[in-house]
Amino acid sequence: MQQECNISIITVNYNGLKDTCELLDRLPLEDPTLEVIVVDNASKNDEATILCERYPLAKIIRSNYNLGFAGGNNLGIIEARGRYLFFLNNDTLIDDVEGCLNALVACLESNPHIGIVCPKIRFAWGERPIQFAGYTPLSPITMRNKSIGFGEQDHGQYDTPHITPYAHGAAMMLRRETLDIIGPMPICYFLYYEELDWSMMLTRAGYEIWYEPAATVFHKESQTTGQDSPLRTYYITRNRLIFVNRNGHPVKKYLSFLYLICGVGIRDIIKHLCHHRCDLASATCRGICDFIK
Repeated sequence: MQQECNISIITVNYNGLKDTCELLDRLPLEDPTLEVIVVDNASKNDEATILCERYPLAKIIRSNYNLGFAGGNNLGIIEARGRYLFFLNNDTLIDDVEGCLNALVACLESNPHIGIVCPKIRFAWGERPIQFAGYTPLSPITMRNKSIGFGEQDHGQYDTPHITPYAHGAAMMLRRETLDIIGPMPICYFLYYEELDWSMMLTRAGYEIWYEPAATVFHKESQTTGQDSPLRTYYITRNRLIFVNRNGHPVKKYLSFLYLICGVGIRDIIKHLCHHRCDLASATCRGICDFIK
């Protein structure tokens, strides 16, 4: 008799074959209670076929279009059979897969009001400093907040589980029944801010988001990767405004628009021009204009 799938791990691949393979190499693909779903988000080369050949026990889905972070994960949701869905960036690694998954499931099962749980996230490079041990709340005007423990060495100072206002998109688990209530990730962002908006949707539905340090995921993301990318600049600029429009206080959000467009936006454009980065100045302008349109 075939065992029922308990956990579905969903990851999105976009021109990231090396990272995705390194992630899959550490996962127990032969475990019948676990399924691993990889959504290839229209990679330039046919990476889905390569993944199918290398990992026949994984479920590989090829999208003909780049659906973005939310769209790719939502495609994986359609195919998932598990009671728990674990969304994991393809550039992550887990040293103790069984321990990590068990800790996250135990956290969810400890309280029906917990909607999403995130592990401790540490960078995978150097001495593996902390990237995420929960978030502080966003300021209603500036939209700024902090990732708790960011850049600190892990000495166990953040080993107490606690509520966090937002989930971290690199690694987050929820029950399928929670997903049925709040719905899939919002696709209006394409890249950046999806998990923050999803967190707000979950909170409005009466759920809590928890940080569980008994589980650890290592993230290859560099502190400087993509900071000067026109793509990142465009989506951060536009999506920050979309997030305010969808989730901001009815009155305070207009103060936030004023601050983000007339303050931050103009400041960034001038800064980019002073550094001879016309591409970043243009990306900032397009982000603001596309939001207004």
